[in-house]
Amino acid sequence: MIVKDEFLSKLRRYFSLNLYEVKIWTALLSRGVSTAGELSDIANVPRSRSYDVLESLEKKGFAITKIGKPIKYIAVPPSEVVERVKKNMKIEADDKVKRLESLKGTEVVKELNTLHTQGVDLVEPSDLSGSLRGRHNLYNHLELTIRNAEKAVTIMTTSQGLLRKVEGLKPTFEKLKKKGVKIRIAAPLTKETVAAVKELSGVAEVKHTTSKGRFAIVDGKEIIFMVLNDQEVHPTYDVGIWVTTPFFASAMEELYDTAWKNMTPSKTTIK
Repeated sequence: MIVKDEFLSKLRRYFSLNLYEVKIWTALLSRGVSTAGELSDIANVPRSRSYDVLESLEKKGFAITKIGKPIKYIAVPPSEVVERVKKNMKIEADDKVKRLESLKGTEVVKELNTLHTQGVDLVEPSDLSGSLRGRHNLYNHLELTIRNAEKAVTIMTTSQGLLRKVEGLKPTFEKLKKKGVKIRIAAPLTKETVAAVKELSGVAEVKHTTSKGRFAIVDGKEIIFMVLNDQEVHPTYDVGIWVTTPFFASAMEELYDTAWKNMTPSKTTIK
């Protein structure tokens, strides 16, 4: 049996199997019913390992042991395997989430926080900087940064960026608003952004600008700015820079304040 390496690689990713497991599984699928020895020969897997691999596949729901001698294994239909794997992955994910949730307030987290606080105290502010690659990572770090805001969050973004922020960060904005944090967002407002602006009503102040830029300033101390035009780059290749620098961030905020006074309020922009 010849199965392309590329296909085996895809199966490993989709079903979380190791190389021997995916080889034995595809060999079993090609036969329907077979012994460990036969599958070992077909899949080119050491016979000493085939029994362990088949036992693993059986536990994961990929195969069934046939009653009788010699011991044979029956392939479970792929459609059923997909459902079983989905169910098992969900159970495992839920279990991991519960374990992480149970850590809140425990001594483990307290010790981790102590280690981090002590470590940060030893770091120069200028060293707290980094490059963020991929829009998913960008927004994860953006949320982390603004979540800790105490006074103000200042954002300039694009039309599409405004839509993304409403979709992904609105719950965070609402929590900040309850804490009394002032949120300002400047973006080119269009007919497509009308609904997004309405969703932010009472949460953030939004104004129209024709200027192009993508950055966020938090408490005049931290700044995250994106170096590429989001209309010209695939989300996977988006790049941002995060810097903790009160000197530069406060200067940027002062420039923003000046520009903010001349921007058009969202209510008068789109009819």
